[in-house]
Amino acid sequence: MQDDGKYFVLKQKAVPEVLLRVVEAKRLLDSEKVMTVQEATEAVGISRSSFYKYKEDIFPFHDSSQGRTITLTLQMDDEPGLLSDVLKIVAQFHANILTIHQSIPIGGIASVSISVQVLPTTLDVSKMIETMETQKGVHYVKILAKE
Repeated sequence: MQDDGKYFVLKQKAVPEVLLRVVEAKRLLDSEKVMTVQEATEAVGISRSSFYKYKEDIFPFHDSSQGRTITLTLQMDDEPGLLSDVLKIVAQFHANILTIHQSIPIGGIASVSISVQVLPTTLDVSKMIETMETQKGVHYVKILAKE
């Protein structure tokens, strides 16, 4: 029972090495650092058959997210200014905040959902999420939905 229309969001460490190399080969071709698929696959150490097998099925998250709305859920400490700091990260990456919902904190921890519109000018969404995750007081950031 195969469904070619399903998408999954994975952290890079969960993606098999061959797929990461396909992404790198595509990047080399797009940047014109190499001119042929043969050169690209040799540069990254995969076969041409692997490249052709996966080239349409793997792409960086940012490439697929432009013009979309992403809903994030965060769990964070209930500290003055922390939500503001997280929202500043969204602004620094040039994304547009559509909605914010924060639950009443329980035990000093608040759950927050943020819907973000990814614009053509938005920087790398993966890096934005990574930056949020490293913010002191943020326990985790997860992608709930992508529309």
